[in-house]
Amino acid sequence: MTNRLRGICAIIVMCATCAHAQVTVNTKIDHTQILIGQQTNITLEVSADCGQSVEMPTYEPWQELLPGIEVAKTGDCDTTWLNDRKRMLLTRLYTVTSFDSALYYIPPFSVTVDGEAFTAEQPLALKVMTMEIDTTNVDAIFPLKGTMDLPYEADEWKLPMRYAFLLAVLALLLVYVVVSLKDNKPIIRRLRLKARIAPHKLAMQKIEQLKVERNRTQPEHATTAADAVATKDYYTQLTDALRQYINERYGFNATEMTTQEIIANLRSLNSEEALNELRELFETADLVKFAKYSTEMTEDDRNLVNAIAFINSTKQDDVPEQAPQEVTVVEQGSPTMRTTLTIVAAVLSVAAIALIGYVGYRLVFLLM
Repeated sequence: MTNRLRGICAIIVMCATCAHAQVTVNTKIDHTQILIGQQTNITLEVSADCGQSVEMPTYEPWQELLPGIEVAKTGDCDTTWLNDRKRMLLTRLYTVTSFDSALYYIPPFSVTVDGEAFTAEQPLALKVMTMEIDTTNVDAIFPLKGTMDLPYEADEWKLPMRYAFLLAVLALLLVYVVVSLKDNKPIIRRLRLKARIAPHKLAMQKIEQLKVERNRTQPEHATTAADAVATKDYYTQLTDALRQYINERYGFNATEMTTQEIIANLRSLNSEEALNELRELFETADLVKFAKYSTEMTEDDRNLVNAIAFINSTKQDDVPEQAPQEVTVVEQGSPTMRTTLTIVAAVLSVAAIALIGYVGYRLVFLLM
């Protein structure tokens, strides 16, 4: 029975020893010798199993670690995982200093793990030395210098710099408005991009629109003044579309030429049959517009077909796509607009002068 109890006690002692072996506490110091007022770091390391609760000592700034040694700063606790996160290594730095020269004995640090106290195995020592002073030469000893103030801080320049940037923007805007008013130039401009269509496609679009309008119910003869006006508009639109097409297709100003001049310019470029049909169309249009000539619907339709046939026989299908045409639309300034702009220029001038005065005042104040 006694042997059994001895065995159980031995097992308990071994288990307790193993439990204590699972926690290790180590300390080290960066420098064992410092001058008065210098600082050094003490590193406390605790190794424990993952999941154990570890409490490491914490000191307030400038709290005494022991008489003569003060803790200037207590660092954060850093954790390093070991053995696939089964173990953890906790590290904390303590920055210490001293203002009395002596050899100090620093007792081992103590930590608490799961409510049980563990102490570092090794104590530390710190030697604080003083500066040697030649008391025989009093002139070589100077008092402490006072705190030197900087001539200015960066934050003091932020607001003046912002106002200076705003002043530059106002100045540019003011110059633009004043120059525009002086040269009597329009202030507002808008740009629109208008896609350019191939000449034959544009002409066919106008003719198709004309056909839709022409397909409305009409009598066979233009017997009334309204019918005569409608016929005149019909031929005017038809010949305008053809003249514009010829102008863009062949490069001469057909919009300002007579029928004979257009036919003469086209004679070397087209067949005589096509020119006869085109000449008939233009001559009929001239009679309708200037001689109040009355046409029949069949004649109008025939001239429309001849116009389409001329375009189809002379169009260029292999013309590459043209770039969009840039159109500038300018809004001229009214007297009211100019008055408003004058007032705006005056307000900008006053604001610019005020900003110049403020920025100048701040610069002088900061540089004094």
